[in-house]
Amino acid sequence: MRATLPLAAALAALVAAPAFAADTLRVGKGNPTSFSFIGAHVCMESGICAKHDLVLDISGFAGATRIHQAMAADQIDIGLASGPDMVFVAKGSPAKAVAKMAGAPLSLAIGVRPDGSIKSVADLKGKTVAVSTLGSLTYWLTREVGVREGWGPEGIRTAELGTEAAQVSALKTKQVDGITVALDAIYVLEEKGEAKPLIRFGDVVKDFMMHVIYATNKIQEKNPDAVKRFLAAWFETVKYMKSHKAETLKIYTQLSKVPEFAASKNYDGAIDMFTTEGYFDPVSLKVLAKSYVDLKQLDSEPDMSKLYTEAFLPPKRPGS
Repeated sequence: MRATLPLAAALAALVAAPAFAADTLRVGKGNPTSFSFIGAHVCMESGICAKHDLVLDISGFAGATRIHQAMAADQIDIGLASGPDMVFVAKGSPAKAVAKMAGAPLSLAIGVRPDGSIKSVADLKGKTVAVSTLGSLTYWLTREVGVREGWGPEGIRTAELGTEAAQVSALKTKQVDGITVALDAIYVLEEKGEAKPLIRFGDVVKDFMMHVIYATNKIQEKNPDAVKRFLAAWFETVKYMKSHKAETLKIYTQLSKVPEFAASKNYDGAIDMFTTEGYFDPVSLKVLAKSYVDLKQLDSEPDMSKLYTEAFLPPKRPGS
């Protein structure tokens, strides 16, 4: 009997010990319902976040400007947004890019009315295309098409209208000539006879960083381990999404209300844009730096090395 007392005492101490509290990170998405940012929800619902001792408090924002405003106002710790948003860091946003999330823009397109008035890219010269916000990914890509066509940054005019719903309404009422939105939204409009895809950006802009993960300077300093665990959880989630289409689509369709046929087509076309390691590549960084000048966002190319850090990623493997 005497020999069992130490064991009983140890068990009692374990029961009495407080449970480990997971870190809560406030995560902002650059679009409330976009497939690009569904990984945050998959991470939570699959149990991957819990595995990494994390709870995500997820909120959605309408575009890049609002994401960086939220980081500046200490409303979020982590921002899931676009690569071109790194210009906001150059302009003083209190954050840094901490991982490359996605490469070529496979999930975005320009949609136009199906009336035949715009038949090709050439027909967009001088036209107005709706985008989310100034400086956002949709803004950058739309203007970049004009630059690559030789028309300059004003070759295609943009109207910053916020949500996809506002853009679609403007297209229907002929206030704009096109919309830059997610492909799945265009698939739905096409099914209804209200729009058709004109340009898939993934066919035009290849060396690119479509999406980037940002962390505020505050969370980097206050809880760097939580940032590391978030990135580890994120990239584990990406691998899960790539091998679990049905589970991913279930979460996505519930969140976005996109019909399953459109969500499935979008998954098939866009899932390969997600990276599984997060390292920043020099070619894409150079493309972004040049674009900031071409699109008149900055007077000169910034030192891109000051806008991101790989300190929260695992060390690179030899040859990677």
